[in-house]
Amino acid sequence: MTSVSLNINGAPVTCEVQDNTLLVQLLRDNLGMTGTHVGCDTTQCGCCVVHVDNTSVKSCTMLALQANGCDVKTIEGLALGGELHPVQKSFQENHALQCGFCTPGMIMAAIDLINSYQGELTPQAVREEMEGNLCRCTGYHNIVKAIMASAETMRATGTVHAVAE
Repeated sequence: MTSVSLNINGAPVTCEVQDNTLLVQLLRDNLGMTGTHVGCDTTQCGCCVVHVDNTSVKSCTMLALQANGCDVKTIEGLALGGELHPVQKSFQENHALQCGFCTPGMIMAAIDLINSYQGELTPQAVREEMEGNLCRCTGYHNIVKAIMASAETMRATGTVHAVAE
């Protein structure tokens, strides 16, 4: 067992893990943070996306030890004081979910996309940039609509780079 220390959703955490423990396993199994989903274990579906040092990462193929010393943000850490993050709110308002299994990973990837995309964010760009996140229910139309709407909201309110702590 090896000790890993990281900051998860603004709180310091230290755990003993086996060297082959994946970040998603640490979050779900060791810490009970089940908002991050496991869909494929092969980085194909994007259900496990979290932010590591403000960059989206598929946590099913990242070792927990690789996150040692990092800041990790999960879907559980987005709402601030009971108020949904603009992307969460937009997914709700634009009906961008059905079964909800892909939603946490979609939201985390969308936030990174909005914060890091260079140039004008268009619906076509959203579709291309989000292609590593699969949804089996929606057909993506409302997901794209929600991402575009939340990008506008975040830009209008000056929260493009703000992520709730």
